[in-house]
Amino acid sequence: MPEGKMPEGEIPEGEMPQGDHAGLWRPALLTLPVPIILWYIMFGLRPLNFWLEMSISTLGLSVLAFAVGGRILPRENFTPASVLLGIGSALILYFIFWMGDLISGYLFTFKNSQVLAIYANRAEASPVLVGLLLFLAIGPGEELYWRGLIQHAFSARFGPYPAWIITAVIYALVHIWSFNFMLIMAALVGGLFWGWLYLRTGSLGTVLISHAVWDVAIFILFPITHG
Repeated sequence: MPEGKMPEGEIPEGEMPQGDHAGLWRPALLTLPVPIILWYIMFGLRPLNFWLEMSISTLGLSVLAFAVGGRILPRENFTPASVLLGIGSALILYFIFWMGDLISGYLFTFKNSQVLAIYANRAEASPVLVGLLLFLAIGPGEELYWRGLIQHAFSARFGPYPAWIITAVIYALVHIWSFNFMLIMAALVGGLFWGWLYLRTGSLGTVLISHAVWDVAIFILFPITHG
């Protein structure tokens, strides 16, 4: 192998897989009003069942991601290693949230009421249905759009690390319509974690699995409520 050359298909550390997407950031930027409006409808207006609204919204973002971004999820993203890394990273993030919930209880008097308000949405559908929607539609749909389109496209324009921060902040801010500080902070932490994982691995499949597993763990299997 010639000196200075990397193995074919390997992504340099701190770089995103860009391909021919250097100009993708402009159309990606123009899609941002869509999640802003959808999340306002979902949290502000709430015209339908929350899980139905969430599923429709993330399905719409998935379609938008593929329509604008093209082939953002190569089949090669799903390997035994990426699946194991996705599951392992979900467990790490769960522990981060467990610790964060414990610490925030000492910092914010409103923590318990806001966390309980988030979990109250579980009552709008059966646990099995909610779990399936989280694993198959909601978690993957968010990653297809936020990391697969927005962070990917912005990395070609602003660089991988600024794109990581920008995407995570926007992802958190669209949750502002909930007027729930704990949810907004949870979205920021999750966005930073999955964005960093995508930046480091270049594998959207890994991040997609991580988000889906984490969703089911924290909302259905092992809810975090320190009381």
